[in-house]
Amino acid sequence: MTGAIADPSGPTVESTEVADLTPERLRDAYRWMVLSRTVDERCLSLQRQGRIGFYAPLAGQEAAQVGTALALKPEDWIFPAYREVAVALVRGTPLGRVFDQMIGNAFDTSKGRQMPNHFAWRDQHYVSASSPIGTQITQAVGAAMAAQRRRDGIVTVTFFGDGATSSNDFHAGLNLAGVFQTPTVFVCQNNQWAISLPREQQTRSATLAEKGSAYGIPGVVVDGNNLRAVYTAVSEARRRAVSGGGPTLIEALVYRFGPHSTSDDPRRYRTDQQVAAAKERDPIALLRAELIESGDWDAARDAQLLERLRAEVATAFEASEAAPPVDPASLFDDVFLTPTPRLEEERREFAEREPMGGPRP
Repeated sequence: MTGAIADPSGPTVESTEVADLTPERLRDAYRWMVLSRTVDERCLSLQRQGRIGFYAPLAGQEAAQVGTALALKPEDWIFPAYREVAVALVRGTPLGRVFDQMIGNAFDTSKGRQMPNHFAWRDQHYVSASSPIGTQITQAVGAAMAAQRRRDGIVTVTFFGDGATSSNDFHAGLNLAGVFQTPTVFVCQNNQWAISLPREQQTRSATLAEKGSAYGIPGVVVDGNNLRAVYTAVSEARRRAVSGGGPTLIEALVYRFGPHSTSDDPRRYRTDQQVAAAKERDPIALLRAELIESGDWDAARDAQLLERLRAEVATAFEASEAAPPVDPASLFDDVFLTPTPRLEEERREFAEREPMGGPRP
């Protein structure tokens, strides 16, 4: 499978065969993609049942996320938007930790202080998502500048959607990255919709990638449904960045199969026919077809994989759901490195209060 990577400033080039994308790695990539879709379907269902409060689906964007994550090194830092569950999983985040955060239970490393789906895991170098559009872009550039000064030899990678290219932080971030030639890879997952606003009403630019040229940053447009093409583009961008070549803006062309979030009804602004047409290039189906054609996969193994992953997801969520809630007293943790006398006084007063519903057990 080759995928076109279009350079807005030049001719279209074809994705090359990357030597380290062995059949085994492609099977691993396929497993990550199927796992991400399985988690996605499960979370949508759980939110509708009232068992989690909110979710931002990623279906249709698996190749863009898994392909990017596999092209990075563990020491690189991720600055996500809010639907990069696949990236977190590839980086090594256990399923249970994902669901702990979704629920906000006692094992949630954010201690229930973030919205569901706004993950943060320091050991995976995965920075907290935030709801304001585009703020992660300038954060990624700032972190890259720090890494540059420390000569850390890493890159920072930030994800955002097509709508974020109209945000202040997009332009400020790219300008700063261009001026200082920071080791940053900007990954725009152009899923064609900024909630209900279609791509064609977002900008007059022929591509989103060409916006980088205003800041001296090369841009490429990649078929985001093609894992090989994404992996190739990100690998090259990372190589350039760590060798001092500066940042790259990658526009991955994908399509959001589901709603923008569980608070959205996409039937109000797009047709079932549009979605059906996009699903003809489902990234999971494309990679599955390649693996089967090459003899590295078959229908029986595919069915077994799906059954196993569904069981793993169900087991992980049940364990997270059975966990105790966050201790309300954790409200006073992490406020100051050294708690102030006033904070300690408030903690004591809180401990003496009776919770709503009666005395503490």
